[in-house]
Amino acid sequence: MTSSSEDTRARTHLFLMLALTFSTGVIDAVGYLGLDRVFTGNMTGNVVLLGMGVVDGGAGEDGAGLPVLRPALALFGYLVGAAIAGRALRKAGPGWTTHTTVLLGIVAGALLALSGVLLVTGSEPRDPVGALITTGMAVVMGIQAAAARRLAVKDVTTVVVTSTLTGLAADSRLAGGDGRFWARRVSAVVLILLGALVGAALLLWHIAAALLVSVLITAVVAVLGHRTRNPIAEPVARSAA
Repeated sequence: MTSSSEDTRARTHLFLMLALTFSTGVIDAVGYLGLDRVFTGNMTGNVVLLGMGVVDGGAGEDGAGLPVLRPALALFGYLVGAAIAGRALRKAGPGWTTHTTVLLGIVAGALLALSGVLLVTGSEPRDPVGALITTGMAVVMGIQAAAARRLAVKDVTTVVVTSTLTGLAADSRLAGGDGRFWARRVSAVVLILLGALVGAALLLWHIAAALLVSVLITAVVAVLGHRTRNPIAEPVARSAA
């Protein structure tokens, strides 16, 4: 493989992970604004909400307190999803492989199914349906994050930007650094912000519409990423498994 091909593949993966970062913004807007203040992609937010919710009484939904059940289930679901993807990718070669494509296809398919459920239940599903939906969304976001982690596109995890902001500031010329990767870092922050904006706007129409945008983005990413896979690495991975 030539250096030029590797550079092209790396750029493609960067753009695809940035697209998934935008999708995460959409999904978190759905969870927080549409499903009783739950983050299904940003687990840091859930941990904080869970801690405050325990003290606040955990009323959620129609009560005045912060939710506890749905953030707790989302945390559990996210861990399950990441574990599933991690186990699947143990058998895969380096870079983007068929395993990556299948995992993102599962993410897109599950989000499509959840969109269908929301079309039936309406914009504010109550428990246990609401809890099942948020847990399901968290599972697929765990799968997505683990797949992105395996690709190791620097500073683009697709689900969180705190570390990205830290790197942006700490490595900036103002801090005495060389400012490397500033463009991708800024792009990741801006895209998750725009995703949240688009998700919130679509919620004014219907909650399922926002999820369908994420379905489309994830499906396109899976197809385009599959074209960049390294077919040479896959037989090696299979024989070694």
